[in-house]
Amino acid sequence: MSYAKVLSVGLVGVTGHLVEVEADLSAGLPAVVMSGLPDTALNEARDRVRAAVVNSGERWPNRRITVNLLPATLPKHGSAFDMGIAAALLGAAGELPLAALDGVVILGELGLDGSVRPVRGVLPMVVAALRAGIHRAVVPLANAAEAAVVPGITVKAVETLHRLVAYVRSGGALLDPPSDHPPPEPLMLDLADVAGQALGRRAIEVAAAGGHHVAMFGPPGAGKTMLAERLPSLLPPLDDEAALEVSALHSVAGLLPEGGRLVRRPPFQAPHHSATLAALVGGGSGLARPGAVSLAHRGVLFLDEAPEFATRALEALRQPLESGRVLLSRTGGTTEYPARVQLVVAANPCPCAKPQGDAHCECTPLARRRYLGRLSGPLLDRIDVQIELMPVTAADLFVTTSGGEPSADVAERVAKARAAAFARWSAERWRVNAEVPGPRLRQPPWRLPLRDTQPLRRRLDSGSLSARGFDRVLRLSWSIADLDGRDRPTVDDVEEALALRTGGGRRFDG
Repeated sequence: MSYAKVLSVGLVGVTGHLVEVEADLSAGLPAVVMSGLPDTALNEARDRVRAAVVNSGERWPNRRITVNLLPATLPKHGSAFDMGIAAALLGAAGELPLAALDGVVILGELGLDGSVRPVRGVLPMVVAALRAGIHRAVVPLANAAEAAVVPGITVKAVETLHRLVAYVRSGGALLDPPSDHPPPEPLMLDLADVAGQALGRRAIEVAAAGGHHVAMFGPPGAGKTMLAERLPSLLPPLDDEAALEVSALHSVAGLLPEGGRLVRRPPFQAPHHSATLAALVGGGSGLARPGAVSLAHRGVLFLDEAPEFATRALEALRQPLESGRVLLSRTGGTTEYPARVQLVVAANPCPCAKPQGDAHCECTPLARRRYLGRLSGPLLDRIDVQIELMPVTAADLFVTTSGGEPSADVAERVAKARAAAFARWSAERWRVNAEVPGPRLRQPPWRLPLRDTQPLRRRLDSGSLSARGFDRVLRLSWSIADLDGRDRPTVDDVEEALALRTGGGRRFDG
């Protein structure tokens, strides 16, 4: 027989597609021809596979070899096809009876010595195989724990090509995924550490309850970073669907936790202000990699010293904040990554960040406005909560002995509020209030009485609040009502939401 095929999986973003790896041997000068839109790493597989086959004690067929990856119109990336190519090639040469691999997905990179190396993205690959009706997979031993978290599919592992060949040829044993207990997760920061800042604590609690974006402005040491870093401790653990989404993204990026376990805690990403556009929203040559906004999916993206970020990088966040996804178009195709995040930005009042009203501040009013003006109006219009934090006083640090409310107590209220919102919106597949479209809140049965929205209408008619801001205040008011145990917002909830939205956080005129 001069033809054989096995099954593998290719990734475009975090979406997997079943791929048939075909091998055909024909008369002619010895050569290996790759087809099916392979990238550079995949084109180099011919040399890796040849060395691995020979060093595993198998005979390399000195014939013209054609390897095709179907569907041929789907771009193929990476080295995860190596082991499938080797199996198909040996089957076409008559060295292996491939009946044992019928209905089995094969993934893994080959070393020149025949060892099987781990690859990125095994988790979404196995999920894609299961959705395509495949219930067995052979993966590298280092990826076995990661693949085994997917229910409904039998995962076996190999550490060498020789083990796979022995299994196919004579029924040798494959390895089971390791059953090591994962290391304990690190302790999360506690909101009780924050001194004072009652407004900031309330804003963070409301944001956690409804999944809202937050902007905090204030002098250095006011607690902006501390509040942002403690926001994940208020969020509930990820459910199975969200955990699988987040874990798939981290698998593609090669950042899955040790032991291959699912990511259950909302992720927290805090890129440095020197981060490039590609690092923030994703990119790179060939297959576009997920950026920080996607790695923070279902969690928190924190931009400290936000005005110091490149303007192009900040403006690139506007679309993901609205749509909850990132669409990266390259000459080789389009890649889509989910990006449903809570954005938290923090900014000082001026470039020198010295106390204002003091002789030490070297910035003019124009310099301060220009500095904060790097956060454009359209970007800030997409941020629900915008507050100004005052400096921490000595009383906050030394007089208060009981400390602030701990994260556990606040998280309990947040969980109840989120449960109420989920019960209200689950029929339309919205998880939190921040995901509800504005028109839905302005239509029966969710439209609030005119007397309750009168403050909003006045601000809208005066031009001090945009239509987008109107809808975002409505969402905030629902989150406040959920936190306080009411089934609908009142005028007091609307006024508090309006204060959180328009608290004057950007006015540092000196």
